[in-house]
Amino acid sequence: MRKIIFATGNEGKMREIRSILSDVQAEILSMKEAGITADIVEDGRTFEENAMIKAKRIAEEVSKEDVIVLADDSGLEVDYLNKEPGVYSARYLGEDTSYEVKNQNILERLRGVPKQRRTARFVCAIAAVFANGETCVTRGTIEGYIGFQPAGKNGFGYDPIFYVDEYNCSTAELSEDVKNQLSHRGKALRAMKEKLD
Repeated sequence: MRKIIFATGNEGKMREIRSILSDVQAEILSMKEAGITADIVEDGRTFEENAMIKAKRIAEEVSKEDVIVLADDSGLEVDYLNKEPGVYSARYLGEDTSYEVKNQNILERLRGVPKQRRTARFVCAIAAVFANGETCVTRGTIEGYIGFQPAGKNGFGYDPIFYVDEYNCSTAELSEDVKNQLSHRGKALRAMKEKLD
């Protein structure tokens, strides 16, 4: 059976990935589960560049036989903040800063800003390196806005402050199934699934 190694150690992300790729005929492993530790310098200027940097770096660590390496780079773009935190979403305010602090910081910076100017989106780029060395990248986005307070316990990262008009709630308040249908990662993964098939 072919293996897909996803270049992440994030458990929340791996749950989403396994759920969305559940009908792909492959064993899906995180880097940790595959026993891979690698230093990756994400110095790309776009989500696509960073995803490919990660995928290629992990592909160097695996025996090529029937292994596909996938990597994603994703983040939040807040229009009022000139698309910050963007590609620095995970490292925003420092490597080890909690998302509670990051979310609070964004809410503070948007204090007094009306809803129509709080537009934002989640972006996800997924890169693949196939066993034969070929590569490809897919992208997904979800449009929304930054709410006025955090809400919900179902998501991770910036989910508690990112609201979608359609459901009038934060992405951390959506059920896993609904979130996977709407999310940037869900869209990018489904586009990638077509290429894997």
